[in-house]
Amino acid sequence: MLSSLVIAWSPVLWLPSKICSAPENDSSNGFSILAVGGKSGKISVWRINVPQYYSIEHSRVPTTVTFVGLLQAHNSWVTTISLALLGSKSNPQVLLASGSSDGSVRIWIGKGEELLETSGANNAPFSLLKEVVSVNCVPISVLSLAVPVQTMHKMLLAVGKGSGSFEVWTADISSSKFDKVCLYDAHDCVVTGLAWAFDGCCLYSCGQENYVRAWVLHGSALCEVSIPSNTPGLRSSNDLPNVFVSCLGVAASPGNIALAMVRNVDGDSLDPMYEGRLQKAVVEFLWIGGQQKDILSPSSSDFTSEAFLGFSANELNYWESDILWYLTKYENLDNPLVVWDIVAALLAFKQSAPKYMDRILVKWLSVTFLGSYTGLSIGDVLTCIPENFSKITSRQLHLLNIICRRVILSDVKAEEINCKVNLGGSAAAKAEHLTLWIELLFSSEKELRERLVGFSLATFINRLSDSTTTFSRPGFWYPVGVEQMELWIALNHDRVRDQLKVLASEVRKHERRLQSSEYGVEEQCIYCSESVTFDSPEVAHCHCSNSTDEAVQIYQMARCAVSMQVCPAIPLWFCKCCCRRASKLPPETLFTLPGYPLDFKSLTESSVKEIPTKPLCPFCGIPLQRLQPDFLLSPSPV
Repeated sequence: MLSSLVIAWSPVLWLPSKICSAPENDSSNGFSILAVGGKSGKISVWRINVPQYYSIEHSRVPTTVTFVGLLQAHNSWVTTISLALLGSKSNPQVLLASGSSDGSVRIWIGKGEELLETSGANNAPFSLLKEVVSVNCVPISVLSLAVPVQTMHKMLLAVGKGSGSFEVWTADISSSKFDKVCLYDAHDCVVTGLAWAFDGCCLYSCGQENYVRAWVLHGSALCEVSIPSNTPGLRSSNDLPNVFVSCLGVAASPGNIALAMVRNVDGDSLDPMYEGRLQKAVVEFLWIGGQQKDILSPSSSDFTSEAFLGFSANELNYWESDILWYLTKYENLDNPLVVWDIVAALLAFKQSAPKYMDRILVKWLSVTFLGSYTGLSIGDVLTCIPENFSKITSRQLHLLNIICRRVILSDVKAEEINCKVNLGGSAAAKAEHLTLWIELLFSSEKELRERLVGFSLATFINRLSDSTTTFSRPGFWYPVGVEQMELWIALNHDRVRDQLKVLASEVRKHERRLQSSEYGVEEQCIYCSESVTFDSPEVAHCHCSNSTDEAVQIYQMARCAVSMQVCPAIPLWFCKCCCRRASKLPPETLFTLPGYPLDFKSLTESSVKEIPTKPLCPFCGIPLQRLQPDFLLSPSPV
């Protein structure tokens, strides 16, 4: 029965190529660990490899799932498991914390290369690191394991118990030193949820009695603090109907700006005809961006002491520091670009306190794109940023584009913005600073397009000189739409860098090869098979001559965001941010560029022959998805 099982997933573990040089069954060198605990006290460990490639045309993309082994973790029922990654990229390790109904808690450690073994032995490659809680009469209900980013070998462990109390442990894995920080009788019933947030600074706990509490870890002390009651732009949680009877779990959002709680619903308070049949539990979101994180909570002199909208000066400082810290955190390529909570918070402040939102964004833009915060006005900052785009990483440009589209230009349809990009001119805006934001977005997307075009043309030229080049396997990238890219350079001859013009001239020397079926140049309308000319990287138009109507039928077709070719009439990739479509996936190299390459040809020559693709938008950096009808429910919680 499912009730007798507990499961836990680890984050994706990427092994260096020297350790994982030849993955089995063409699987990826990235994988997650799935741990499943049962009543026998054993934990079965499974390895799920990252798919070798992604497809929306084929629903059954091969995924490698391997049984690693069994771990005899306890002598009684395994009631909870928590996993975390530890160590550097060159020596990754997996920490596994397990709790049991016999009251014991144990920490296990497994090395990344040992988890690749597929011997099928009954002993999983995990060794006991420490039994932090010995067998006793109080069962363990929940565990939360965290490894702070700022410390490589430090571990935080929160242990929830059936008695309503929880313990907090800290450990230095390198010296195997474990310290018990505290034991708190936090709840009147079973502790059902524990979640670390703010890089191990805060801990949130919830109990079966329907109460949620916040705690701050300061050195070797844990102190309770109040959960922020102010909600920017949203109604207070006090306005919600009182239908919750217990809290079943708690989790922090990716940016630690919001807290999600699973709550059980009182069936007697629901309409028996409609709500009672459908609503068994609900997920409630609370803002925690203004969470107090220090015990003394000194007033900050950086922001005015004058409060507004019900927020204290300290809360505003916490909100600002949290958003800025996590925007900086997402510049690290190891962190997936999942920023819905930060976007939602900025949108809320945009409605209620636009000047405060501008202040936060000016600080982030100044530090990220200009090097330091100098107190310039938002207009001056937006004007100066494009001059430094060549030195900016692709990830930073992606983050900028998301904020431009989803926050600043949230009231403008993405298709309208894309059309204005096509026209190559600035849009008429009601406010002067909005025009500057639009121009900034245009410049940022043009920078990314130049990088993609330059890398594609250089790869095409290098492949022509390599007689051993063959067609790429599924999941690996090869340049498509070379002629469309050449035409785009010609249309923007006065606005692109000289390096692209040189690459385009070299491509024109290979007209015969360019006409081959491998790279395809002749574009046809997907409706009437008429030829289509290239006049925009976003859309294509066909004046259908086969129409039986007296008026000429004009068809508009989307172009692929990666290749700029007309998208075929097949399932397409779709970006929820910029609403662009793609029939091909971009190269992984695009997302790792530290700036505009000085020489694309040298970059492609040093790259491996087979370049992996990424199911990410080349302009926004977020995961692409299959285009769905508008009437379906959105997977986004915002």
